[in-house]
Amino acid sequence: MSFDPTRLREAATRGPFTRVLVAGVKGSTPRETGAEMLVFASHIEGTIGGGALEYAAIKAARAGRTGRHSIPLGPAMNQCCGGAVTLAYEAITAQDIDRSFGPLHARRLDGPAEMPLSVHRALSRHRDRGQVPQLLVDGWLVEPVAPPALPVWIWGAGHVGRAIAATLAPFPDYAIHLADTDATRFPATLPQGVTPLIAENPADLVPLAPCHAHHYVLTYSHALDLDLCHRLLTHGFGHLGLIGSETKWARFRGRLRDLGHSAEKIGQIQCPIGDPSLGKHPQAIAIGVAAGVLRQETTIRSKPDSQDAREA
Repeated sequence: MSFDPTRLREAATRGPFTRVLVAGVKGSTPRETGAEMLVFASHIEGTIGGGALEYAAIKAARAGRTGRHSIPLGPAMNQCCGGAVTLAYEAITAQDIDRSFGPLHARRLDGPAEMPLSVHRALSRHRDRGQVPQLLVDGWLVEPVAPPALPVWIWGAGHVGRAIAATLAPFPDYAIHLADTDATRFPATLPQGVTPLIAENPADLVPLAPCHAHHYVLTYSHALDLDLCHRLLTHGFGHLGLIGSETKWARFRGRLRDLGHSAEKIGQIQCPIGDPSLGKHPQAIAIGVAAGVLRQETTIRSKPDSQDAREA
């Protein structure tokens, strides 16, 4: 997790909230450093691990706590994890994030008013060597700023498309678009963060997609699926998955070759999507797709200049 101004600005439109951040851990803990939840007066978004720790954090946030709080999970929470967690509480409004950010966002939590030398040095090491500092440095939070969300375009709002959208929607790292031919083909309520796209021929929307987007083609029509694959091969993509059987894929390979695409280019399409060993239930396909997306993103984030890699 990282500081995500876009997500926080959007959350601020729903009212003031306290951001509860796992700023440090020792030993076994429910969540990792960087996990967060947003505590509003009437609801929460995200999680720091559930259970007694999360309940106590929600109660403290709504009571107005700010700053840091270190918690030994055994003695304080009667939890058997055996570790300790340091939580950071920040009350956030729209004005707090109405600014531009560099690759790191440093701000006072409960430390000295003036930025301490240790934070200046941490920022310099990141700028000069790419070294990412600890989240909490002498009472100041120093967080990497999240790169733009990865665009995920799902072509087809049927059972599988809906399942993929619903499975990926809770993750803050993805900007999900769900495309189909008519509003009646969409569920009555879309998951938060899923943008519907409607066109008589959805393939006409391909030029609107960023060239690094991930695409999953699973419409009601094989002809439309083929048109989408053809246009996406021409347009460019970060990943392209096609739902279908071996027979469908063999026919598509031949037709795409006839349309002028090279075998190497066609081979970049993943068919079938997901993990076939999990079965063909829409939710099983969605779980396989989501696992693949998460693995790819984890690999990208582990590399230097991960933001550039994501946008390439």
